[in-house]
Amino acid sequence: MGDSRKRLREFPEAVRFEIGQALYQAELGERHPSAHAMQGLNAVEIVSDYGGNTYRGVYTTRFRDSIYVLHCFEKKSKAGIKTPKRDLELIRRRIADAGIHFRAVTGKQE
Repeated sequence: MGDSRKRLREFPEAVRFEIGQALYQAELGERHPSAHAMQGLNAVEIVSDYGGNTYRGVYTTRFRDSIYVLHCFEKKSKAGIKTPKRDLELIRRRIADAGIHFRAVTGKQE
């Protein structure tokens, strides 16, 4: 959704590989060790540390037989491990957008 693919392509190769593996495992109905459910959202966050930086990819499997990558970003916040509020707001908007897309493409409800 949005610029997620573009942002992911800008990540270091090792990070792209780890996030790609986690998405592939999600397609198979499995969960990668780096993937964790996000509280309060119907989304999963993949966390990849590389070169002293933390990269995140967020996806949802809320929609039947579909995986939507909602957001990819480098966490720059110095305040603990929490996902920054602006990123959470973007993820919420993209979940709503994914629902609209899913219904438009499939004609089905979630």
